[in-house]
Amino acid sequence: MAKVEIRFQEDMNGFDSVGDKEFDEFLGKGPAKRSSSESKENVGESNGTNEEAVVNGAVGAIPNDRIKWKAKRPSKFVLSRANSDSSVSVPLRALKNSRRSRNGFSRGLPKKGGAGGKGTWGKPGSEVLDEDFDTAALDPNDPNYDDLNPDSADVKMKVTRLIEGPRENGKPSGTQAKDVPDEEICKLIHTAMKEYYDHGDTEEAHLALEELPWTMEQRHLLVVTAVEVAMDHKPSHREMTSVLLADLYHYTLLEEHYAKGYDLLLKNVHDLAIDTPAAPTILANFIARSIADDCIPPKFLSNYIGQMESDDGAVCLNRAQSLLSMRHGLVRLDAVWGVGGGTRPVKHLVKKMNLLLQEYFSSCDVEEAQRCLIELEVPHFHHELVYEAIVMAVERLDDRSLVLITKLLSALQASVVVTPNQMKEGFNRVYEDLPQISLDVPTAYSVLEKFVKRCLAEKIIPDAIARKMPVRARKRFVSEGDGGRIKDNTY
Repeated sequence: MAKVEIRFQEDMNGFDSVGDKEFDEFLGKGPAKRSSSESKENVGESNGTNEEAVVNGAVGAIPNDRIKWKAKRPSKFVLSRANSDSSVSVPLRALKNSRRSRNGFSRGLPKKGGAGGKGTWGKPGSEVLDEDFDTAALDPNDPNYDDLNPDSADVKMKVTRLIEGPRENGKPSGTQAKDVPDEEICKLIHTAMKEYYDHGDTEEAHLALEELPWTMEQRHLLVVTAVEVAMDHKPSHREMTSVLLADLYHYTLLEEHYAKGYDLLLKNVHDLAIDTPAAPTILANFIARSIADDCIPPKFLSNYIGQMESDDGAVCLNRAQSLLSMRHGLVRLDAVWGVGGGTRPVKHLVKKMNLLLQEYFSSCDVEEAQRCLIELEVPHFHHELVYEAIVMAVERLDDRSLVLITKLLSALQASVVVTPNQMKEGFNRVYEDLPQISLDVPTAYSVLEKFVKRCLAEKIIPDAIARKMPVRARKRFVSEGDGGRIKDNTY
C-alpha cells in the first residue's frame, strides 16, 4: 500500500489544484497540513460546537486515517443546530430522518392539532366540533343533504310534557295542564287495556296509563272502562284485569276512585246486561275481588242494600255478598275467574277433560261439550282430549261409544275448535301407546281399526294418518302333528 500511495503522489505532482478543498488537502496542493497537535485541539473543540468539523465534512478527522466522505451540502437544520449554543451532539442520520421543518420557521402548532400523524382518525370528539359542520352536505343532490336543516345549523330539542306534575310525594296529584273530555279518556284507556292483554305486564300498563292527560276527577273512568272491556273477553283476561286494578291501588287509583267507578257500574248494570247477559255476575265477581284485594272496604256493599231499583242490580249485590260470606271466601276469591289456561297443571287439565267426556257420554250433548272445552282455554292441549276420547271408546268395547266419539270429533273438527294439527297429534299418541293399551284391552287393535275407518269415512282425518295405524303381528305356529298347517292366533 505504501508503494501505491507514493506512486500515486508522484503522478499527481504535475497537476495543479482542482478546486475541491478536501481533495487539494489530500494531494497537498491546498493549505498546509495540520499537525497532530492541532488535530487533537480541533477534536477537543468539536465536542463543543462541531462547527468547523461539520462544514469541512469530516467530524474530528485525524490525518493519515481512512477518509469518510460526508454530504457536501448539509441541511439548513444542521447548520442552524451547529450555530446554536446547544452542547448536545445529534447524529447526522437522526437529523436527516427528522420530520420537523428544515427552514427553521414553523407555525409552532402541533400537527393535526395534537391528533396524531398520518393515518390517524383525529382528536376524540372532533366529529362534533363546530368546524366539522362546515363540511356538511349543502348540495340538494347529495344523499347526506338535510331538507329540514339545509344550513347544517345546530338543532335544539324541546321536551314537552303532556302531564304537569302527575305525582306528589308518591301519590297522584290532580293538577293538570289541560282537561280532556271523558269520551277521549275512555278511548285512550280502552287502547291501553288492549295492549295490556297482549303483553300482560302490569308495570308497563301502569306507565302507559300515567301518560294519559287526565285529571284526578277522571281516574274513576279507568275502573269503569276496564270492567266494561273485560266483560267482552274471556275469563283469563278478566283475571288480568283484576290483577291490574289491584296493582294500581295507591299509585294511579285511590279508594274513592274504586268506589265511584263501581257505583257507576251498579247504576248501569241493567244497560250492560243487554249486550252481556252475564254482566251482573261478572260485575259481582269484580266487586268481591276488589274487596278481597283491600281496594275497597267490605262495608261498600252495605250502602246499596235495599236501594237497587233494577233486578240485575239486586242479583249483582246478592252474588257479591254470597262470595264474601262463604267459608274461606277471601282466599277462594283469588281464583274467582278460574286458573288461567296456560298456568293450570297438566293433571288438572286431564281430569277436567275426563269429566267432560263422561258427562258427554251421559248427556250426548255435543254443544255443551264443545262449550266446556272452549272454557278451558287450552287450544294447545286439545290433543289430550282427542287422545282420551279414543282411549275411552276403545276401553268401552261397544258400538255406541264409537258412534258418540266419532260424532264429537266430527263436530270439533268442523267448528275448528280442534285444529287438524291437534287432531293428528292425538291420533299419533294413540298409535304410540297402543302396545300398552292392548295389555289391558286385548282387542284394542281391532277396535281401533274399526274406529279409524269410521273417522276416515267422516273425513275427520286424512288418509296419511289412517295409513300410520299399526297392525299387530300375527303369531304362527307349525307343529309336526298339524302336517304343516299354519295356525292363526285370533282373539
